[in-house]
Amino acid sequence: MTAPDKATEIKGAIALVLATLTALWGWLGWAIIIWAACVLLDYASGTAAARRAGEWSSDVARDGVWHKLGEIFAVLVAALCDIALHVIVEGSHVPIGIEIGPIITPVVLLWYIITELGSIIENAGRLGAPVPHWLQKSLKDYKDKLDADATAAAPVLDYVTEYTGKHAREPETPQEDPEGDSGETGDADPG
Repeated sequence: MTAPDKATEIKGAIALVLATLTALWGWLGWAIIIWAACVLLDYASGTAAARRAGEWSSDVARDGVWHKLGEIFAVLVAALCDIALHVIVEGSHVPIGIEIGPIITPVVLLWYIITELGSIIENAGRLGAPVPHWLQKSLKDYKDKLDADATAAAPVLDYVTEYTGKHAREPETPQEDPEGDSGETGDADPG
């Protein structure tokens, strides 16, 4: 077997593994894996930066582990919120016009991923690597926007809608009735 044939075989095997994992985990599973990789990379880069500066301390390292454990709990709470919303909305059989899928978890994961990436970039700078200022600023600005404005998460929710075909949030503007009907059926809403 020639080298190009072997490379093609390896690429095919990698594509098969990734496709299988995507089928099993879906896009949210990949978001969790990206977040977990960011957590590990942040811890490793922080440890390396502290060792380089001669500031490494087992107490600080232990605090870092507790911090990461807190992140895990926060993501689990977000996932439980999504599950509870889904169970309540689907179980009530009240037509609200949207399907509830993962809404909170992707936004929480995005916030943590952006936070971790910002920390990794800081650690890279502490290790002596040249870090593009625009990258640091972009990550900080996006995290600040997520903190200050819930609509900053709209691109994530729109992606969920597009990718899954499910509505992750209500449209911001009401849909116009093409036939001009007001939509009223004469039934009074007691609530």
